[in-house]
Amino acid sequence: MSTTAPVQNDPRATLRGGLPDRYLTPDDIAEIFEVPKETVYQWRKKQVGPPGFRIGKYIRYDPADVRAYVTERKNDDQAAA
Repeated sequence: MSTTAPVQNDPRATLRGGLPDRYLTPDDIAEIFEVPKETVYQWRKKQVGPPGFRIGKYIRYDPADVRAYVTERKNDDQAAA
């Protein structure tokens, strides 16, 4: 007879605003913002989107940085209104 422990929500997900507790890929960013992946690469090239960093040949995004970027954009839009 085996017992399984109840699945608990990861408290880190709350700290990250519901984003996954792992580094995000350009595909993840494209899905989150509902834009083509090429747009994500253009944002990085123009330095206008969420900040990313390289791990070898791969680009990754810290969920905390993505959340901060969204918050900053919201604040900018509210200030402009």
